[in-house]
Order: sequence, then structure tokens, then C-alpha cells
Amino acid sequence: MARRKRRSRTLLGVIDAVMATSAQKFIDGWGRLERAYKRPLAWLALRVRFVFYPLLALGAVLWLVYDWNGDRSLAAAENAVFDKVIKSRPIEPPASQRVIVVEIDDCSIAYFDQHGEGGWPWSRQRHADLLEALDLAGVKSVGYDVQFPDRSTKDPDGDGSLNTMAEGGEGRFIFAASRLHSDFDASVGATPASKFPGAFPLSRNARKPGPPLAVLFPYGEAMRTYSGLIDITRSEDGILRDVPLRLNAGGWGIPSLTLRLAAHDTGRAMASFPASVRINWRSDSRLRYASAADLITGKPVCREAKEALPKFDNAIALVGYTASGLNDAKPTPVDMQMPGVEIHAEAVAALVDNSAIWLPPASLKYFLAGILVVLTAFAFWRGEPATDIDSIFVATNLLLLALAYAGLTFFGVFFDIFASIGFVSLCFGLCRTYAGVQRGRAVGNADFLPEFDPDADRWMVFARVRFAVYPSLDEHAAIRRRREYRRRLRRFLYAGSDAVMLEGVVERKSWLHETLDDLMVLVWKGSTRAEAVQRARHDLGALYDHLNAHNDRLDDDGTVKVCVVTSELDDNADDSHRGERLRLREALGNALDRQEEWPLSREIPFMQSDVPRAGADACNTEPSND
Repeated sequence: MARRKRRSRTLLGVIDAVMATSAQKFIDGWGRLERAYKRPLAWLALRVRFVFYPLLALGAVLWLVYDWNGDRSLAAAENAVFDKVIKSRPIEPPASQRVIVVEIDDCSIAYFDQHGEGGWPWSRQRHADLLEALDLAGVKSVGYDVQFPDRSTKDPDGDGSLNTMAEGGEGRFIFAASRLHSDFDASVGATPASKFPGAFPLSRNARKPGPPLAVLFPYGEAMRTYSGLIDITRSEDGILRDVPLRLNAGGWGIPSLTLRLAAHDTGRAMASFPASVRINWRSDSRLRYASAADLITGKPVCREAKEALPKFDNAIALVGYTASGLNDAKPTPVDMQMPGVEIHAEAVAALVDNSAIWLPPASLKYFLAGILVVLTAFAFWRGEPATDIDSIFVATNLLLLALAYAGLTFFGVFFDIFASIGFVSLCFGLCRTYAGVQRGRAVGNADFLPEFDPDADRWMVFARVRFAVYPSLDEHAAIRRRREYRRRLRRFLYAGSDAVMLEGVVERKSWLHETLDDLMVLVWKGSTRAEAVQRARHDLGALYDHLNAHNDRLDDDGTVKVCVVTSELDDNADDSHRGERLRLREALGNALDRQEEWPLSREIPFMQSDVPRAGADACNTEPSND
């Protein structure tokens, strides 16, 4: 048993050693890989500096202008986003109670076939009987989404009955017409646009007779008079989202079946409607349905005996086939096999119930993207804290997303800000990455700068910098001035200097952060004391000029205090770096612990005095003014 335990411990030790070695090799290799591209980025950032941000904003805005005049990829992204949002919104609007789908379904076709009256296609008389049943039920209008291009050789009397129903309806019954391919427009029989049933001018410049168009009309004269187009155009990805309401032909509007029904119901002029309508698609709630056989026979044929027919009084009925073998299904955002008659019914409902989705102009997303990109680049260019920008960026995106969902759910308005957010997020990521390179170099990250070598850099200069606010300032003014000081200091260091900043003495939002967040330690190195001091003198002088530039002197409301400590790290005592590390910690602690400090100025007298080479040297003994 003891031998087994020893073997187990030996095996575990071998596994731990292998894992530790592998992990170290991976970390070392990954570090070399990071340095291979981060140091060139740091070299670039040192030369480009803060010009990168306005250049990025300019490039992004130019691309938006180019895309607006070209492919409009932001607009194309809207469709896919719309599909996701409309299916994921928490609440769906209720279905229309005025529009009813009368379906010629499998049950209706099978019923008459089983009774020896023929399957599909139905006789014209049966269609006339269906229209008569709807008329007797009190329907206000009917859209018949079934085409009758030719007279029937088997049922001439039924042809007459159906056309008589259309004539007696006086515009209450609208029949389907279909646009033929444009190649047929030059053929004999093409109808001038102004001669189309219900055609209306779209502008004052519309001239008669208009261009000829080839359209497949119903056979009867009355049916032709009261007909509308049923052609539906899909998006580039094959999904049907918008239903066209008219065809523009030489300044003349050729109405669709949907438009003629809506105009008859509302009493509005057809020219007052938009060119297309986006349906407020629903996944769960559907329009009311009724089987055609139930209406024709007047008894429950395709429904349960206890189930009542929808009330057709003052309703709008859309008649069409939903039978599986007739292939009239189209893909929509919520159903890849939605019957065409239901699509027309949903479009009519969107118009008569004012439930259509309103889409802002396509230019809005480009304008929003341009504004957000410019503001993002401006914030980074100013040198605002990345943590603050991150928080504001996330909060802004969440707010825009919430508004988009709320608008679509409760108001039928779809603000397509998702494509804009995606584009701005890309630009934000580039700004954030570039700012990370700037910060990495400023804090002396080894991925961006060569690692510190105590043998080559024997001398260190530490400068503790603090913004001391005058007691006479009110609290809000002091906060603004301190924030401005930090911004200028960060911008100065990120632009590139010989100094390395020791940022974040304690974690942000720690209970000690408010007390210590006004401290910043700057470090310079050199092979000799003179070299290190010269670098420190140059950078502190430049920092003084930067903090008091453009007639906005921070010294008017507060004073930037400085304490400087120099230290020689290498004593040549041995080959190890243990002593250098201890001396470095001692010098840093000395810089943080000293109470003496003096105002930052263009020339620092302390730098000109002789400093003993022993360990560390104290700050100037001039007392603080605060």
C-alpha cells in the first residue's frame, strides 16, 4: 500500500512538473509572439500620436459617404437584424380583428371532390357562390387572391355569375391581376399605364397615356375594372418583409389589390399611401381564418361543430388557397412557408389598422454612425480615461438597443441602429486598441518596450506628481479641474516621452482609491545620474508647458506638486539583481512617503544640486502650500 502511494505521488509530481514546464514555455512563446507585433505598433503610435483618432474618424466618415452612394452595406444589414429583433421582442401586437383569411384549404378541396363535384381547380360558379356567401355574411369588402386569366370552357354560366358578382359589388370585390415580364410590354395588347384600372398620377408631370405594360387581367370586364396587382417583391436574401402597394410606371401608380382594399375601407386617396408597407410580423398570434367550404355549404365542414365562424360583419376578407399542393407559400421573417393570401391580408390589416411598422429614412443610420464615430474619436483624442469611455459606450449601446426594442414592441417603429452600433463598435475597438498601445508604452509594458536592465540602467529618477486643489475652490470646480489635470497628464504621457508612469496604486473603485487617485509616479532611467536627470528635467518642463497651455492654466485654480527622488541601483556587489530590486523598492517607497513637495515649474532647481551616490536622495524641503 505504501509503495502504491509513493508511486502515485511520484506520478503526480511528474505530471505537475510537465504541466508547469509546458505552461511556462507556452507563456514565453506567446509573449514573444505578442512583442513581435506590439512593439512595431508602439513604434508607430510614438510617431503618429493622437493624430490617429481624427484620421480614423475622417476615414470612417468618408467610408460612410462612399457606402451611402454605393452598396449601402449598412442598409443591407438592416434586414437580417430586423428578423432577429422582431422574433425576439418580448411582446407581440394582437392580430387584426377586421381582416379575415378565407382559405381554400385541403379540407375544402377534398370535401367537394368527395361529393363528386370535382377537385381543384374549382368551377367559376363555386367561386361565385363563395363571394355571395361572404356578401350575405355582411362583409365590407373582399380581396380575391385567385387569378382568372381565361374564360372557362366547362362553366360558361359560372363565368357570367362571377363577373356579375364583381359588377354588383361596385368596387367592394377586388380581383387579382399580375404583371408580366417587361419583355412583353412591346406586344400587342399591352395597356398604357394611365388606362389601368385605378391608375393614379404620382406627380403633376405624369403624362397620358404612359408607357405600355403587359398585365394578366381577369377575363371579365367588371372583374378587370376592379382588379389590383398581387405581385410581391422579395428582398435580396429571398425573405419577404415589405409588400409593395403600387407599381410606378412613367409617373403613374398602378395599385395593388392590397392598396385598393385599404383605400376603399379608409376612404383615402390611393396616392396618399406609401409605395410599400412593412408588416408588423408576428410569430404567435395569427389572423382569423375560415374555410371556404364552411361558408359555401353554410355548415361546419372543416371546423368542429361547436366552433363558430368568425363574424364577417363590416370585415375585410382575403380569399386565397392554402392547400399544400398549390404552392403559394413565401418566406417571411416569422414563417418560411407563409401562404400568399395571409401576406396580403396582413398588409391590408397594417393599412386599415395603422399597425404598419414605420422605418426612419435610411440616411438616419449613416448619420447616427457618423456622429457616434466622431464623438468616440474625439473622446480618445482628448485623452479621456479608457474606463470611463468603456462605461459610456456600453451604456449608450444598451440604451439604443432598449429604445429599438421598445419602439418595435410598443410603437411599431423600427430604428435600425444595430448596423450603426456594429460599425461604431468596430471603430471603437480600433481606438481602444490604439489607446492600449499608447498606454502600454506609457506604463513601460515589456510587450511594447524593452525590459528594464539594471546592469545598463544604473540610475533611476522618481517624480511623485500630485494635483493639490486650493481650499477656496468649491467641490464641483475642484472635481472639474482635477479631471482636466488627469486628462492633460494622460495625454502628455500617451503621446510619448522618456517617462514611464506607475498608474493605479490601488484598484479603481477601491475604498482607498479616492484618497490615492491624485498620485502619479513618473520614472526615468539612465546609465548615469546626469542622463537620468536630464531626461526627467526635459519631460517635467514639457509637462509644465502642456498643463498650462492655451491660456487655460491649471495653476489658476490649483497647483501641481512634485517630489523628486534619485537613486543608484547597481552597487557592483555581486552578479545577482537582488540588491538592485531592494534598492528600487526603497527608492519608490521614499518617493511615495516624502511629505516635502514643491510646485511644478519650468525649471526645477533641485535638479541642479549635487546628489550623493548613496542609495536615495530626499525631495526638496520647501513646504507644501496646501
